[in-house]
Amino acid sequence: MDTAEVILSVLVVVIIIVSLLSNVLVLICFLYNPEIRKQVPGLFNLNLTFCNLLLTVSNMPLTLVGLVSKAQPGGDGFCQIVGFLETFLSTNSMLSMAALSIDRWIAVVFPLRYHSKMRHKDAAFVLGYTWAHSMSFSTVATCLSWVGYHRLYASCTLSNSRASSRTQFVIFTVFFHSFTFLLSFIVLCVTYLKVLKVARFHCKRIDVITMQTLVLLVDIHPSVRQRCLEEQKRRRQRATRKISTFIGTFMLCFAPYVITRIVELFPAVPINSHWGIVSKCLAYSKAACDPFVYSLLRHQYKKTCADIINRLLKRSSLNASGRGVENQGNSIPTAE
Repeated sequence: MDTAEVILSVLVVVIIIVSLLSNVLVLICFLYNPEIRKQVPGLFNLNLTFCNLLLTVSNMPLTLVGLVSKAQPGGDGFCQIVGFLETFLSTNSMLSMAALSIDRWIAVVFPLRYHSKMRHKDAAFVLGYTWAHSMSFSTVATCLSWVGYHRLYASCTLSNSRASSRTQFVIFTVFFHSFTFLLSFIVLCVTYLKVLKVARFHCKRIDVITMQTLVLLVDIHPSVRQRCLEEQKRRRQRATRKISTFIGTFMLCFAPYVITRIVELFPAVPINSHWGIVSKCLAYSKAACDPFVYSLLRHQYKKTCADIINRLLKRSSLNASGRGVENQGNSIPTAE
């Protein structure tokens, strides 16, 4: 292994560890907090976490094995199963992000009608579509033997080794990425930009009220006035930063891999083998980013994590004090 391959192997290991720990933490918060379970976005987050966890334990370690050994991990049948899972889980996770953006759009643009427009059965219907959509592409690719070990990515993924079906594979690949990556990206942009537009409108209204109040309060201290103006600026930037994070992480992680898969369809264009692994690592890194982007950085999840930690610390302190009392009782001499 050369230096680049060692660095990439370490990167895959780091992604596996971070993805596993963060997604398990999201799952624990979901199971611990009943309020999170009652919310409709919690179902979408649960589905996204489920996909990320399965991808972490089923595909990432085999990519690491393929990168280190430079050979296919397991037999052809095993690799087809893993490739089927990779296609299904990556598609499902993209569509889950699109579903989360639609949920946020309805909540912000139609706040008074949100509970009637997005109920648990509506969320279950959306999740059913994401599973059917993902299953259809994965099944077609597997049945047509377009899933196997791909040396460029050191992974069991979409691959075609038969020259006779090259044209059909090209059409399928373009169609697949158009209705997974591109469709999800368009939904993310349309919904989140509408959310940003509404957020900025509300910020302007709040700014107008704040400025009118500052004008009326002529005796207000300059430091208080300055803090109010700074809060206005932070409020405007907060919505833009969140929307940029949602769309930016999606593009940064998935776009290089998808573009590489499209460029790969043209045999005349050479692709560096190290770049193939890098693009695959970027796609994998989305599974490690999602828990922080969609869950763990939110106040509700932070509070739940703090409650879990405090409960564990309290229980451990009670156990320690109980053992201390027991030891003291055992050390008291008994009268004969």
